[in-house]
Amino acid sequence: MCGRFIITDTASDLAAMFDVEHEGVNLPEPSWNIKPTEQIPIVLESAKAGPVVRRLEAARWSLVPSFATELQASFPTFNARAETAAEKPTFKSSVVSRRALVPATGYYEWRTVGGMKTPYFIYSDDGLPLAFAGLYAWWRNPALADDDPARWVLSATILTQDAEGAVADLHDRMPVILAEEWWDQWLDPHTRGDQSLIDAAVAASREADESLRFHEVAPVRGNGPELIEPVGAPSSV
Repeated sequence: MCGRFIITDTASDLAAMFDVEHEGVNLPEPSWNIKPTEQIPIVLESAKAGPVVRRLEAARWSLVPSFATELQASFPTFNARAETAAEKPTFKSSVVSRRALVPATGYYEWRTVGGMKTPYFIYSDDGLPLAFAGLYAWWRNPALADDDPARWVLSATILTQDAEGAVADLHDRMPVILAEEWWDQWLDPHTRGDQSLIDAAVAASREADESLRFHEVAPVRGNGPELIEPVGAPSSV
């Protein structure tokens, strides 16, 4: 699973990195402890009435499908299992044409031994941001008036797969990580998504999985760069 992650790049850095043409408003600041339902930056492509435009937008991390009657779901939607997303009512419409990239500097995972959970920080060995395969949705809040700009909520989820490589020693699930050569195909709203597209993305992610590294960190509390320092590392102060 992926229940906490970090993004230390600014919106302008991400826009350059992902070749974004349009930056949305109220994009979140860098954070070392992002939790479900908080705002996250996502990359998506839209083509409502013209050419495809790649956009960087702020989204609620926990997908709210368009048919939902309220914002809060009765079950977690910050992750979607890659094996079943195309058939689940909550996610299947998004699989078809509303796919996103979720930039991340890295993410946390907890290894459980007996009753003890030990946190680890997982990141790419080249230090570059990861691009998680995501899905997004627009939800209209029925309690708000048509002229209320807050009536539309953009939300997103991160696809997960069976853990591969060394990180499988920490947890049995991990996010689907897409290499750059897969970004265009994943984002293209004209590509009709289905389970075969997800399966191909998961298969292609294995190369990125091999580049992951991790180290133990202290309990993940608060927010700041000290959260990702290895346990036992000398202080940077």
